[in-house]
Amino acid sequence: MCIGTPVKVIENRDFVALCEGRNGTEEVNMMLVGPQTEGTWVLNFLGSAREVISQQDAENINKALDGLTAIMDGADKIDVDMYFPGISVKNNL
Repeated sequence: MCIGTPVKVIENRDFVALCEGRNGTEEVNMMLVGPQTEGTWVLNFLGSAREVISQQDAENINKALDGLTAIMDGADKIDVDMYFPGISVKNNL
Protein backbone atom coordinates (compact mmCIF):
# COMPACT_ATOMS: atom_id res chain seq x y z
CA MET A 1 0.00 0.00 0.00
CA CYS A 2 1.36 3.44 -0.93
CA ILE A 3 0.49 6.26 1.42
CA GLY A 4 1.84 9.79 1.52
CA THR A 5 3.75 10.66 4.68
CA PRO A 6 4.64 14.05 6.13
CA VAL A 7 8.33 14.97 6.16
CA LYS A 8 10.11 18.11 7.29
CA VAL A 9 12.81 19.71 5.14
CA ILE A 10 16.10 19.75 7.05
CA GLU A 11 18.39 20.71 4.14
CA ASN A 12 17.50 22.18 0.74
CA ARG A 13 19.51 20.81 -2.19
CA ASP A 14 18.00 22.50 -5.28
CA PHE A 15 15.75 19.86 -6.89
CA VAL A 16 15.86 17.54 -3.89
CA ALA A 17 15.80 18.11 -0.16
CA LEU A 18 17.03 16.09 2.77
CA CYS A 19 13.92 15.49 4.85
CA GLU A 20 13.04 13.79 8.11
CA GLY A 21 9.83 12.00 8.99
CA ARG A 22 8.34 8.86 10.50
CA ASN A 23 10.50 6.68 8.23
CA GLY A 24 13.76 8.41 9.12
CA THR A 25 15.87 10.69 6.93
CA GLU A 26 15.55 10.57 3.16
CA GLU A 27 16.12 12.60 0.02
CA VAL A 28 12.85 13.84 -1.46
CA ASN A 29 12.36 15.13 -5.01
CA MET A 30 11.04 18.70 -4.78
CA MET A 31 10.34 19.39 -8.47
CA LEU A 32 6.53 19.46 -8.04
CA VAL A 33 6.51 21.93 -5.12
CA GLY A 34 9.72 23.84 -5.79
CA PRO A 35 12.56 24.53 -3.36
CA GLN A 36 11.41 24.86 0.24
CA THR A 37 13.11 26.39 3.26
CA GLU A 38 14.32 24.34 6.19
CA GLY A 39 11.49 23.52 8.59
CA THR A 40 8.82 23.35 5.87
CA TRP A 41 6.54 20.30 5.96
CA VAL A 42 5.68 18.49 2.72
CA LEU A 43 3.61 15.42 1.91
CA ASN A 44 6.01 12.80 0.51
CA PHE A 45 4.63 10.15 -1.81
CA LEU A 46 7.00 7.58 -3.31
CA GLY A 47 10.01 9.88 -2.90
CA SER A 48 8.43 13.05 -4.29
CA ALA A 49 6.96 16.00 -2.42
CA ARG A 50 3.39 16.39 -3.68
CA GLU A 51 2.15 19.24 -1.50
CA VAL A 52 3.38 21.77 1.05
CA ILE A 53 1.44 21.24 4.29
CA SER A 54 1.19 22.93 7.67
CA GLN A 55 2.75 21.52 10.83
CA GLN A 56 -0.79 20.90 12.15
CA ASP A 57 -1.66 18.91 9.03
CA ALA A 58 1.56 16.91 9.43
CA GLU A 59 0.66 16.10 13.04
CA ASN A 60 -2.89 15.06 12.10
CA ILE A 61 -1.70 12.88 9.22
CA ASN A 62 0.87 11.19 11.48
CA LYS A 63 -1.84 10.53 14.10
CA ALA A 64 -4.06 8.97 11.43
CA LEU A 65 -1.14 6.82 10.23
CA ASP A 66 -0.56 5.72 13.84
CA GLY A 67 -4.23 4.75 14.03
CA LEU A 68 -4.02 2.74 10.80
CA THR A 69 -0.90 1.01 12.12
CA ALA A 70 -2.72 0.09 15.33
CA ILE A 71 -5.60 -1.37 13.32
CA MET A 72 -3.23 -3.30 11.04
CA ASP A 73 -1.41 -4.61 14.11
CA GLY A 74 -4.66 -6.14 15.33
CA ALA A 75 -5.99 -3.63 17.85
CA ASP A 76 -9.53 -4.58 18.80
CA LYS A 77 -10.47 -1.00 19.54
CA ILE A 78 -8.82 2.37 18.97
CA ASP A 79 -9.49 5.85 20.30
CA VAL A 80 -10.91 7.48 17.17
CA ASP A 81 -10.76 10.96 18.72
CA MET A 82 -7.05 10.54 19.43
CA TYR A 83 -5.99 9.10 16.07
CA PHE A 84 -8.40 10.99 13.84
CA PRO A 85 -8.89 14.44 15.41
CA GLY A 86 -11.71 16.49 13.99
CA ILE A 87 -13.64 13.51 12.66
CA SER A 88 -16.94 12.98 14.40
CA VAL A 89 -18.02 9.35 14.59
CA LYS A 90 -21.49 8.44 15.77
CA ASN A 91 -22.31 4.90 16.72
CA ASN A 92 -25.87 4.20 15.62
CA LEU A 93 -25.86 0.54 16.61
